[in-house]
Amino acid sequence: QVQLVESGGRLVQAGGSLRLSCAFSGRTFSTYTMGWFRQAPGKEREFVAVIRWSGGSTDYADSVKGRFTISRDNAKRTVYLQMNSLKPEDTAVYYCAASRMMSVVVRDWDYWGQGTQVTVSS
Repeated sequence: QVQLVESGGRLVQAGGSLRLSCAFSGRTFSTYTMGWFRQAPGKEREFVAVIRWSGGSTDYADSVKGRFTISRDNAKRTVYLQMNSLKPEDTAVYYCAASRMMSVVVRDWDYWGQGTQVTVSS
């Protein structure tokens, strides 16, 4: 059905930048809302960013607004998360997700990637 594979996570210094990618295996990528979530040690998985199927509507968590940018390339069936001005509190496993509907609630999302670790050192 749908498979999501994240890549790009690594160790970076505070203030640095990183670009995460998520490859979508399904042939109906353009019909899905795509999102990024993250889970820090000892915490619940939380919303980071979302982009609608058209690519023209996005939303971000307050903690990343102005620093992170979500985008998608429907022709390449890929969604991206550009992360700038990274902070130690951004350290988490980042997950790509797909949904038929717009939502910031974890349980509402239908498909998930395996996650990619982002570690920001001070």
